[in-house]
Amino acid sequence: MSDLARVIVLAGGLSPEREVSLRSGARVAEALRRTGVEAELRDIDGDLLPALAADPPDAAFPVLHGAPGEDGMAREVLELAGVPYVGARPDACRSTFDKSVAKDLLGRAGLPTPKSVTLPREAFHDLGAAALVDRVTAVLGLPLFVKPRAGGSAFGVTRVEDAARLPEALMACFAYHDQALIERCVAGTEIAVAVADLGDGAGPRALPAVEIAPVGEGIYDYTARYTAGAVDFYAPARISAEAAEEAARIAVEAHVALGLRDLSRTDLIVDQEGRPQVLETNVAPGMVETSTYPIALAAAGIDFGEFCRTLCEVAVQR
Repeated sequence: MSDLARVIVLAGGLSPEREVSLRSGARVAEALRRTGVEAELRDIDGDLLPALAADPPDAAFPVLHGAPGEDGMAREVLELAGVPYVGARPDACRSTFDKSVAKDLLGRAGLPTPKSVTLPREAFHDLGAAALVDRVTAVLGLPLFVKPRAGGSAFGVTRVEDAARLPEALMACFAYHDQALIERCVAGTEIAVAVADLGDGAGPRALPAVEIAPVGEGIYDYTARYTAGAVDFYAPARISAEAAEEAARIAVEAHVALGLRDLSRTDLIVDQEGRPQVLETNVAPGMVETSTYPIALAAAGIDFGEFCRTLCEVAVQR
């Protein structure tokens, strides 16, 4: 591959996921330094473009969660600056970050995903909240998950067991986005499948599935995701070989269907019949110690620093 001297790791931003983005970015920067690369951690701010123009890096590694990291904006800026970068192009980021659009694209590709409906805040006012809640639960059943149409780290996500709690869940969701994706809850084993394309000609491949098992009666919310000991992770996941193979196939096909490159993470639920269904795909996976992507890399025997360096080298070659 190419000589790689200097990389800018973009982290932070102003989304609710700023803190975990900074933690992920610091970990990526330190991993790159261990491979001999000069890695600088930078935020998205008014000094970024002048800095890129004055001293262009060999590559950039965006580790920005939520907007502007996953909605394509940061990638557009890097393209304007002429800086090679790791990860998906802006258009693919936009369609993947929008959960409703992504579900449509996955459905067109023939990939299974739980039934859902996307409704704006205004619909509950204009059509009457009670009537709409009754219709939603009649069509989708219970329990349900209410999610912001765009966002990550489970902000604004609520599991709804009782239709009477749906309005409350919608209000929590609308604090993060003005449209809610209401999705049928599928019982089963939650897994995350990391996909990596190492530029070796083999194309994107799935890493070992990581099972996510919150401790006790907990759920996999923001606190659980980033608190050591709140979740038990199993890599490989404790699912059948057939389910693991199918989940790997689906994750790679989701990566391709959404037009992604270099890396992605697809979250799935393996239902009680052993059938994986896609919950969502992420273009900028978390990279902290409790994130599933580094866990999958370790399970595959891939050094984290060498992986980060390889993706930067692929970006430069591109």
